[in-house]
Amino acid sequence: MTRIFPGRYTAGIEGSFVVFLIGVRINRIWAVHRWLPVTLAMSPMLQELYTNKELGFLHSSFHFSWRGITVIQYWRSFEQLEHYARHGGKHLKAWRNFNQKVGASGSVGIYHETYEVRAGGYEAMYNNMPQYGLAKAGRHQPITASKETARQRLERESEFNI
Repeated sequence: MTRIFPGRYTAGIEGSFVVFLIGVRINRIWAVHRWLPVTLAMSPMLQELYTNKELGFLHSSFHFSWRGITVIQYWRSFEQLEHYARHGGKHLKAWRNFNQKVGASGSVGIYHETYEVRAGGYEAMYNNMPQYGLAKAGRHQPITASKETARQRLERESEFNI
């Protein structure tokens, strides 16, 4: 059972980090022989990353829709993410298989988005949640009175008067 933390929490992480979204979109539902291998290729890569923390990978979470899967990943740096993309054994194998077996057929789409987040350039709030997202990649900590609002957690100077 997942532990729920009652109350309000935030996330903390030292320095800059990278948020990487990667996903697959099923364009032709009946082309199971094309999209199933693509979706199954993520698990061995994540196992490799969780096993080898020195690669810079911090954490991931899955999000499903009826057309596909998105994986949100947290990385220590863009350089480590890029190094894995170019040299990671499981990733290179999956990438080659995709190009050989799916290529430009249009039956399966893949995408990724990379966001570099500067130190302190993020804000997070979790209310009555298990450890999740950035709080699982970094530190899960209670929200204090001095960090009550998103503006305070971002360490912005003044409040809006609405």
